Amino acid sequence: MQEFIKSSLDYIERNLKTDIATEELAQTANYSIWHYCRLFSETTGSSVASYILKRRLDHALAEISSGRKAIDVVLEYGFDTYAGFYKAFVKMYGCSPKKYLSIYKNHIRKKLEAIIMYNEKELQKILENWDIPKDLKIENIYVADNKTISESSWKIGGYTLKTASREAIVKNIKISKALDKQGFSAAVPVLTKSGGEYLDGENIFMLAESIKGEPLEKQLRFEEKRSEYGFKYGQSISKLHKALKMIQNDLNPDEANLYQTCVEWALPVVKNQHKRFNINIEEDFFDDYTETFGKLYDKLPRQLIHRDIHPGNILFDNDDVAGFIEFDLSECNVRLFDPCYCSTGLLSEQADLTDPYSKWIDVLAGIMKGYNSINPLTAEEKQAVFYVICSIEMIFSAWFDGNEEWEWMSKINREMFVFIIKNKDHIMNIF
Repeated sequence: MQEFIKSSLDYIERNLKTDIATEELAQTANYSIWHYCRLFSETTGSSVASYILKRRLDHALAEISSGRKAIDVVLEYGFDTYAGFYKAFVKMYGCSPKKYLSIYKNHIRKKLEAIIMYNEKELQKILENWDIPKDLKIENIYVADNKTISESSWKIGGYTLKTASREAIVKNIKISKALDKQGFSAAVPVLTKSGGEYLDGENIFMLAESIKGEPLEKQLRFEEKRSEYGFKYGQSISKLHKALKMIQNDLNPDEANLYQTCVEWALPVVKNQHKRFNINIEEDFFDDYTETFGKLYDKLPRQLIHRDIHPGNILFDNDDVAGFIEFDLSECNVRLFDPCYCSTGLLSEQADLTDPYSKWIDVLAGIMKGYNSINPLTAEEKQAVFYVICSIEMIFSAWFDGNEEWEWMSKINREMFVFIIKNKDHIMNIF
């Protein structure tokens, strides 16, 4: 764990009965709010706001279980009423405080969950809780570099078995059900023999049918059907957003400000790069960005977003989008972020192909028109597409700045950024 995150967690633990501002945590760590929240969620698997809420719920329940008067405790931890505490607890943990205590009474103050290794015999015993064939093969799931074995999920025939904290499983189920309602392939839980959505106990397990599909082959994305595939990407993100709005109030995401992040952090870094690398960007771009996007920004619709909706996270089956993987869901931002992020992700992944840039405007137009066909974009959003794309490019340029390991990606983003600015008129005229 990065040292500044550990310091933040220690600070949060000491100050759970007071107001804790994300801005203060970010300043103490010497990061922009966007950069800090990104690293925090990557490290902890949770938004800052959700993590703080979880720790307040945990500590409040611990004090109540020790005999203190419930209303006194919940007021100390910032809840207006016991009913407010109860509702927040059930949303996060999927059960009442009383039931949670009955299961976890000996573990209530545990801060970090130990990683438990399961052998095949133990997993077979766990699988007996579901009405599935007994001879299904148990296979490891590889993550990251395709060499690291996941210690918390396994492929069981056409199913996936996963173990996680209670709140993570509850969150996973909410996401899956919302996606299923939008017609996507989703990891909806297979009911246990007793009718539960997951195996309840000190260790929580969920069995779900495996998500169908694979990412669209790289060489197909920019070929003859590129506009059609772009349209399908856009429509799928639009339907995804409908699903995310259904669960937004249950997940307590952090609030992000894309414009503020860029103006206060990313744009100064890019200006410096502009001079260091002699990047061919007209000086008036920076003034135009600050003034025009600044006027548009507060008018742009916001919601819970995927935030990492690159083409590798979008699965196709039978030539249509089937579903999504790798959800973070720790951030509310302008909804335009996701389709714009997808478009830049597509371009960055094609950088090693011959002349992908000339075809990219068609792909971008397809994504935006596909999104617009289901979730109509406002007039301000249509004007802001160019500026949101530029914001994403500036953030990545700043993120990779000075990192030798990722200099190759920084170079790609600088080239993309110049191309995007030169094609402002084409992007502005998509609609």
